[in-house]
Amino acid sequence: MLIAAIALGVAGCGGKQSTLDTHSTQSHDIRTLWWWMLVVAGIVFLGAIAMLTIGWIRRSRPGLPFFGQSERVETRLVVLFGMVIPVVVLVALFFVANVYVIGKTEPPKPGSTAMSVEVTGHQWWWEAHYPGTTAVTANEIHIPAATRVEVIGNTDDVIHSFWVPELNRKIDLIPGRNNRLLLDADSPGVYRGQCAEFCGLQHAHMSFEVIAQPPAQFRAWLQNMAADARPPTTPAEQAGQQDFMADQCASCHTIRGTAAQGQIGPDLTHLASRSTIAALTLPNDAEYLPRWIRDPQHFKPGNRMPGLNLSDQDVAALVSYLRSLR
Repeated sequence: MLIAAIALGVAGCGGKQSTLDTHSTQSHDIRTLWWWMLVVAGIVFLGAIAMLTIGWIRRSRPGLPFFGQSERVETRLVVLFGMVIPVVVLVALFFVANVYVIGKTEPPKPGSTAMSVEVTGHQWWWEAHYPGTTAVTANEIHIPAATRVEVIGNTDDVIHSFWVPELNRKIDLIPGRNNRLLLDADSPGVYRGQCAEFCGLQHAHMSFEVIAQPPAQFRAWLQNMAADARPPTTPAEQAGQQDFMADQCASCHTIRGTAAQGQIGPDLTHLASRSTIAALTLPNDAEYLPRWIRDPQHFKPGNRMPGLNLSDQDVAALVSYLRSLR
């Protein structure tokens, strides 16, 4: 039992989404505060255990162990561990957390960052717009590394919460209001994020990635994202585009450069450039993409994409077309 409890306790300290594996100044300050809180809480906890132990021993014989019958010592220990230390610790942590850490992690002032990204939460996926360009993506938010980026967060339906623990604290996304957050990754890498506010049936499957790239690589990515979709070139891709426009796909999704201008689901203009689908639920490959098209409710019950009862031929054509959108 003890080994199992220890394993569960450390399970959240590593992996792809760790609050202790920090990659920005802001997340480093949060981690440092957490460690100090843990150490101080441990000391206070041990003091409380010591007082309880002394009380238990005192029930069997008068006076304190090692102190004889001195009530003055008893009173001083109670005041010290029961009042003075908790008050001093709480005041110190309140000051450090509210004056220092919150100040270091607060949203940037408007116009003080090199760029901004508008992130919108939907049930249950993420949409990212890059102001000043036509670039739109979903669930995989690219930023330049070692660059201050302002995230402007809002929601299209219920309350969501945008959290990338390796980069900064979370912000709530509230209908009718824009909240802001600073992302500043120290180095290139992929940092997993999650909706941290229960938002419905598929809340646990509302994840995303922040992909920090070298600035030159990011600029090339952004330029590609701002372009319209590449026209289909093969017969299979052309058939897939026709099926996409003829079925309900075009009424829910946008593919820039075509007549598909739906606003319900993610923008698919450059779908094939993403590594996952359904908010990191499935890999975006030749195996899972057709399975998702056939029966999206199987993988993510309650999402707004219906199964269309397509034939195998239509699914194959759609996959050929969608996988050409890079």
